[in-house]
Amino acid sequence: MIYEDIRKTVLAAINEAVEKKLINGTSGNIAMRDSENPNIVAITPSGISYAGMKPEDIAIVEMMDDGTNKWIDGAYKPSSEVPMHTAVLRMRKDINATVHTHSMYATICAMGDDPELKPITPPQCEFTPVKVVGFTMPGSDEVAEKVAAAIGEKGRVCLIKNHGMFSCGKDMKGAMHAAVYTDEMAQTTVIAKTLGNYEPMPQKAVEAMQALIAADQAV
Repeated sequence: MIYEDIRKTVLAAINEAVEKKLINGTSGNIAMRDSENPNIVAITPSGISYAGMKPEDIAIVEMMDDGTNKWIDGAYKPSSEVPMHTAVLRMRKDINATVHTHSMYATICAMGDDPELKPITPPQCEFTPVKVVGFTMPGSDEVAEKVAAAIGEKGRVCLIKNHGMFSCGKDMKGAMHAAVYTDEMAQTTVIAKTLGNYEPMPQKAVEAMQALIAADQAV
């Protein structure tokens, strides 16, 4: 089996996402760039149950020089969201793993006329600001372009209206970390607003925490 390492990494991540209830059924998708050939990407297949999935079931896609993506290996066709994952991977050479979930609380926080997601606890500060992308058809080049623009040169996470969340990282641990803490941020936000005691962290405290994280001094 070719590209076994990244296939195993993607499979482990999708199982973790299911266990943490970030993904249900066949929703959501996860991708990983190959360390030796940065144009090769392992990504979860389309419409296949994650229960019982094996490494060889993970699809392999090559990002071509003309901007297209070519399915080169795997029994099942790659996720329809290949354009979204590869748009970010093409734009950000520092990013090697991408995670797209349909997590409920993150989706709720993307709703409304002026949606906003702010950190409530210090670990959540690492992934803000969290931009919100307007709804466009899943799997389209348009949503791929909007997500890439929202992530930008330094972003780690964005929300997609009526769709879910997209996160990324230098490795799979980082991408999953971003997804988990952003979903926690969304959960605490929804519950706090429901209880009527919503108090996000002050912006100065957020900036101070981000400086600690950047300096690798966060506790």
